[in-house]
Amino acid sequence: MIDREAGTNARLPYSVAVNPPTFLYGTAWKEDETERLVRLALDTGFRGIDTANQRKHYFEAGVGAAIATAIHDGVVRRDELFIQTKFTDRDGQDHRLPYDEDADLTTQVRQSFASSLDHLRVDTIDSYVLHGPSRRRGLTAGDIEVWRAMESLHAAASVHHLGASNITLEQLELLLEHARVRPAFVQNRCFARNGWDSEVRAFCRAHGVVYQGFSLLTANVNELRRAPFRSIVARVGRTPAQVVFRFARQVGMLPLTGTTDPAHMREDLAIDDFVLSDDDVDAIERIGV
Repeated sequence: MIDREAGTNARLPYSVAVNPPTFLYGTAWKEDETERLVRLALDTGFRGIDTANQRKHYFEAGVGAAIATAIHDGVVRRDELFIQTKFTDRDGQDHRLPYDEDADLTTQVRQSFASSLDHLRVDTIDSYVLHGPSRRRGLTAGDIEVWRAMESLHAAASVHHLGASNITLEQLELLLEHARVRPAFVQNRCFARNGWDSEVRAFCRAHGVVYQGFSLLTANVNELRRAPFRSIVARVGRTPAQVVFRFARQVGMLPLTGTTDPAHMREDLAIDDFVLSDDDVDAIERIGV
């Protein structure tokens, strides 16, 4: 152990999104509603879409269908979109595998990536993410093999950025030691009781890695009911979700939302016209500690 004539079924030409968006729309657990909800998110103004080639929790082909029709209808151009997907190992999958179960890991990454291009109907991916190390602690030789295969996709210009998800500080330190292409993104579930993943965020800041926080609301239901947080919400006159996402931005996170409510989508994007005070940010940082 190491501690894709442009009909909606055509692949879309690629142009690098120069910068990642300031918000990502997450597509997990939406099943048959995926295409409708991703199109709704794009119509509302989201320009960053997060998915995975993991049929257990995601419907990547539905994401691709929504993106293709939105571009075909003139809602958005490919170069305005930031598309992020993931390689998920066997333990994170159900029986609907995007690769040959008996193939070596390098082949599995290549097969999964090719499948993602087909699903998403694009030629390249803006960010390709390791969905998580194979163990809770440390990195295995298999994890490094997967990363090397991802690096080869980056070298071939099939991927613009690499990233890692569901990763601990120890694992992230190890990954940076072994990586030839360093991760541009880290995506973790973000718990207030752990200081909003403060140690990993600090490491990301120090190493120029963009921290993507997910489950910012659903992982922190109890903490967001506490009086200090509710007081801030009342004083700034915004929704709790808007305050959380504004906080995330101000501390350097790239937040994800997976809301299915059109009003909430609009509200989540409408956080650029207010700023939390330093005291508010400090209070929210400590809300779960």
